[in-house]
Amino acid sequence: MAKVLIVEDESAVRRVLVDILSSSFEGVEFLQADCGSRALEVLLTEKIDVCLCDIKMPAPDGVEVLSRVVKERPGLAFVMLSGHGDIETAVDCLKKGAVDYLCKPPDLPRLVGAIRYALSRDKEREVADKKVSVEKTVPTVVNDDFFSSMGMIGESRAIRSMQDMIRRVAPTDARVLVLGENGSGKELVVRSVHALSQRRDRALVEVNCAAIPADLIESELFGHEKGAFTTAVKMHKGRFEQADGGTLFLDEVGDMSLAAQAKVLRVIQEGRIMRVGGDKDIDVDVRIIAATNQDLKEMIKQGRFREDLYHRLSVIELKVPSLRERREDVGLLAIYFLERAVKENKLTSKNITSSALEELESKEWRGNVRQLQNVIERLSILSMGDEISVDDVKMFSGE
Repeated sequence: MAKVLIVEDESAVRRVLVDILSSSFEGVEFLQADCGSRALEVLLTEKIDVCLCDIKMPAPDGVEVLSRVVKERPGLAFVMLSGHGDIETAVDCLKKGAVDYLCKPPDLPRLVGAIRYALSRDKEREVADKKVSVEKTVPTVVNDDFFSSMGMIGESRAIRSMQDMIRRVAPTDARVLVLGENGSGKELVVRSVHALSQRRDRALVEVNCAAIPADLIESELFGHEKGAFTTAVKMHKGRFEQADGGTLFLDEVGDMSLAAQAKVLRVIQEGRIMRVGGDKDIDVDVRIIAATNQDLKEMIKQGRFREDLYHRLSVIELKVPSLRERREDVGLLAIYFLERAVKENKLTSKNITSSALEELESKEWRGNVRQLQNVIERLSILSMGDEISVDDVKMFSGE
């Protein structure tokens, strides 16, 4: 039977949490601790699967309990609770190893979902420990979990580690900087963070900073008033206002002009924007996620990117692995893209041989997942018969 320890110094709150969770889970035993010292005693002596831990308690507080236990029992999942909604504390807990962070009073579906996810991680580790090697076969694509539904396919350690970080970071309001090569899937990461966030019911607004001319970027971001410039024939709300209450995705943020960078920094600091040609501040509540394939630290040295903005944007950095760093995912991705290509192009069903998959895995994939997708679509159209062979891959892969 799985065991969950609830650590909360207020007895009334503790009883409510036990009642709510007991009615939502079968086959789970819920234990209680009223202080950090008692929690440490239980966590370090008993087999506990998940700890739901309050942060503000008499010493040791929840953060200290987390820090000490993860060193002794790194597999134990922590879900942290705080009545203060402190983003810096949330990020600190996530960095120390917590799987989730909730504000009190917690939203019931979010609370149950967090505990369910923490328990599922424990089961996944048990399954992984018991796995035995099996003969290599053509993989199948499983589309029933969240990341598969988002198109983020893979079983490699690199992709699983990134997915775990997404689950930790998404429920907070921390700003995120997504780094990675072109074609590696940075947009999927951004969409996954938003979909798992508490802002998921509000807009995710995208700005491609590389595609907007420098003289128009400020109007695009902050909007403009009628008559602000020659072509401003009516008032226009910028992307910050459009994303109010939701998430703003600054794609290719390294291409933003220094003038625009200064204004974005002001919005982050003050939570207000001013339209071009306007004379009043407008409050906005926006979570910013930025992405780039450029080396921002090198750009800072060259005077092309503001260091203060970099530190504001990179509260959390998510590095998307290149396809070369997760070659074991090539087969799964190939099957997934083949199924999509057959459906979208209205082709007859096709299979791909194991030797063809091995040939695909051996390639460099400088264009990453996007290049693999294009190659698979080409193979689905140009290969003869109902099977893609290793000869087809050598002939049509374009390398």
